[in-house]
Amino acid sequence: MSAPGPRIDLNADLGEGFGVWRLGDDDALLGVVSSANVACGFHAGDPLTMRRVCAAAVASTVSIGAQVAYRDLAGFGRRFLDVAPAELTADVLYQLAALDGIARTAGGRVSYVKPHGALYNAVVHHERQAQAVVDAVAAYDPHLAVLGLPGSVLLRFAAGAGLRTVAEGFADRGYTPEGALVPRSAAGAVVHDPAEVAERAVRMAADGVVLAVDGTRVAVDVESVCVHGDTPGAVDLARSVRASLESAGLTVAAFAG
Repeated sequence: MSAPGPRIDLNADLGEGFGVWRLGDDDALLGVVSSANVACGFHAGDPLTMRRVCAAAVASTVSIGAQVAYRDLAGFGRRFLDVAPAELTADVLYQLAALDGIARTAGGRVSYVKPHGALYNAVVHHERQAQAVVDAVAAYDPHLAVLGLPGSVLLRFAAGAGLRTVAEGFADRGYTPEGALVPRSAAGAVVHDPAEVAERAVRMAADGVVLAVDGTRVAVDVESVCVHGDTPGAVDLARSVRASLESAGLTVAAFAG
C-alpha cells in the first residue's frame, strides 16, 4: 500500500441558520469537509442549531471549530464594529464556551477558533482586536488552534502567546495582490465556477500559490482550505474541491482532532 500524500484540511462554515431559517446544507457538507466552523450565535446560529451541527459533526468524525464573530445578527457579522478590546475578549469567550459546552454533550469538543466575516478581516491588521481574540482563546484553553489568514496580525499574536496557528486559503474568494481577501462589495470577491475553485484549491495546497484578481501570483502557505457554506452551490463546490485535492495526491484530513 502506498504512503498517504501530504495532508490538507478542508473547512467550511456551518450552522449559519437561525431559528426556522436554514442557510446551506450542513449535513451534506459534513460528508465532505474535515473541519466545521460552527456559528456560535452572534452572527448566525442558535442553541438548537449548534447542538444539531455538533452532534452531526461528531457522528461524521469532523473536527469542530468555534466561528466567533461580532454581535451582529442583522448584518451576518459582515460589518466592522469598533468593539472595545475587553468587550471583544468577553464576547469571544462567551461564544467559545457556549459551543464547546454543547459539543461536549455530543461527545466532541471545540479544537480550534476561527473569526468570522468582518472580524476575520479586521484581525488581519487591527492589533487591539487581534490581541483581544488571542486573549480569549488563551484564557479558555491554550491548547486550541487559531485559524486565520497567512501573515495576519492574529496569527502573529497567537504564535507569540504560544498558541498553535493554522494558516488557511479560500478557494472561492478573490485575493488582492497583497494577499488579502477582496471585499465582498467589490468585483471578483467570490469565485463561482466549480472547476476554477477546485483548481485554486489544488494550487494553494500543493504549490502554495493563488492568483490575485489582477493576475499576480501570491504566495499562500496554507494548512487548510475553506469553501464557504453560504456560497450558492456550496456542496457541489466542496465535493469538487475535495475530489481535485485527492486526485492531486493530497490527503484531506483535519489539522486538529
